[in-house]
Amino acid sequence: MEVGDIILCTVDRIIGTTVFVKIDGTSIEGSIVMSEIAPGRIRNLRDYVVPKKKIVCKVLRISESGNIDLSLRRVTPKEKKEAIEKSESEKSYTSILKSILGADAEKIIKEILEENDLPSFLEESKSNPEKLEKLVGKENSKKILDVLKTQKKKKATIKKEIHLTTIKPNGITLIKKVLEIFKGINVKYLSAGRYTLELESEDMKIADKKIRAMTDSAEKEAKKLGIEFSVK
Repeated sequence: MEVGDIILCTVDRIIGTTVFVKIDGTSIEGSIVMSEIAPGRIRNLRDYVVPKKKIVCKVLRISESGNIDLSLRRVTPKEKKEAIEKSESEKSYTSILKSILGADAEKIIKEILEENDLPSFLEESKSNPEKLEKLVGKENSKKILDVLKTQKKKKATIKKEIHLTTIKPNGITLIKKVLEIFKGINVKYLSAGRYTLELESEDMKIADKKIRAMTDSAEKEAKKLGIEFSVK
């Protein structure tokens, strides 16, 4: 866990103006002060949080003593949606592993989580099953992948806006050269120098990684060609 992480929590108790939560999937406790619950004046904390309610928080600080300060108000609607979808996905994958591996599932899941998150690991195993086979054996690996292949996953779209401007006489040609980097991504023209990038995927983490890598490459190419480049 690091500062800036978006995590799912369960409200444990409210003492005075501080909310204490349990961070899901761990035995770790975090706290939220009133000013980090919601913007503006709060008359009653229980209008926003009540014990046993699931909430999505952002990690603000982790002290040397282990205290974790969280924020509820700094989580964007998009971050909240993605965190909830990830949690639901993890529950689904955990259920699959438990149904096939039985008592060994918890140990295997723990090993996977030491290096990766469960959804990404299992999705990558569809095209590269060697790591999964090493953990659970070829027979169980095949059973798991067969179940995964029958699942219908929801697709979501990642969107980013980029700005490309230049005063060079062949600017249009140069900008087109930069945009060619975004192969497999839907590029839409908005207005002078403004474009949106859209990528639909079943795995938001992998899709975000792909679009970030392409954006970095495009920024380097733009700089080389003397084009001003920015990402919104």
